[in-house]
Amino acid sequence: MTMSKIRFIHSKFPDPEMAAPRIEKRLSKHLQRLQERKAKQTGETSQEIPEDDASPGQTKSQFYLHQARRRVARRAGLISERYRASLPISRLKLEDRKRLEARRDGVQLVQLKSENHADEIAARLHAEFPWLAIATEQVWHSMLSAVRSDTQGLRIRPLLLDGPPGIGKSAWARRLASLMGVPNLFLDATVESASFGLVGSQRGWSNSAPGRLINLVLEHGVGNPLVIIDEVEKAGKPTSQGGHTFNLLNALLPLFELQSARRWSCPYFQVECDMSWIGWILTSNDWRQLPDPILSRCPPIRLQPISAKDLCGFAMREASERGLSDETAEAICDTIAWALTKEHRLDLRAIIRMLERGERLEQRSARN
Repeated sequence: MTMSKIRFIHSKFPDPEMAAPRIEKRLSKHLQRLQERKAKQTGETSQEIPEDDASPGQTKSQFYLHQARRRVARRAGLISERYRASLPISRLKLEDRKRLEARRDGVQLVQLKSENHADEIAARLHAEFPWLAIATEQVWHSMLSAVRSDTQGLRIRPLLLDGPPGIGKSAWARRLASLMGVPNLFLDATVESASFGLVGSQRGWSNSAPGRLINLVLEHGVGNPLVIIDEVEKAGKPTSQGGHTFNLLNALLPLFELQSARRWSCPYFQVECDMSWIGWILTSNDWRQLPDPILSRCPPIRLQPISAKDLCGFAMREASERGLSDETAEAICDTIAWALTKEHRLDLRAIIRMLERGERLEQRSARN
């Protein structure tokens, strides 16, 4: 992977040159020049402005210079204080300011090296999830487009994977993030149906906090992570006692549009951030429950139930990675074939449970 850097936070940060000591130094030099000019005009000997407190035996001229020095220090402090108060970031707590200032120089964007790199990622993804080939093809085209357009970083278009539960939609998305080398955030919409968890809550509330989305970028320093929202159609519409609705789906809309995402306003930090490089993968079991604004931005990719052949292939690969015996892997495949004859429907979750049980049995046998 290669990296480039972009500006992430669109806000003014304190200029080091506007710190009180530096302002005082510049004002002191200016005052010294004025004193020297006056000395040339009056014929008096110029004296440097004393750095320390005046001594009891100082001359009248030294006393006035010392007083001038104190006025300079006060003026510098006042200028610096007013400058900082004019910055939006100054309204934040010290801890929050430090978190943002750590990213004042921007964040990194992960890039793919070449089209061959994109091909390799797609090939590995297809080898592990062949039944999700249509989803892999979509993301492959996104990766190729990012490489060919020579953009600053890798950008994945928002995807909506729709299909029956237990076919590996979320596992596919997590594996994609791993292969691309980007951080990922997983959000279960059935648990976190409000927008707070993702985008944060507005400052001033008793329980206000930044959202997981901006925390992810600030923590990793990567501007194009992959966000996975599972079972997005089950997101509710939490409503406050005042009648305000905090809908997760409504919070996603400005983040899906490039223009609005480039200057997305964080409700907690109250600064604008560039969220336009974030990749989004939504999963659903029934796309028809989603509103049109979401569907227009993420047309559903319809996925079919996983076949017995693909389940057996998955079981064999996982068994090998877990170091399980051939006998255990074959027993799982026999169970899949038996379930098919009985018209029982198995999914990846059931296979994973079988693999975990096989691990426990082999470990117990090894101990005995």
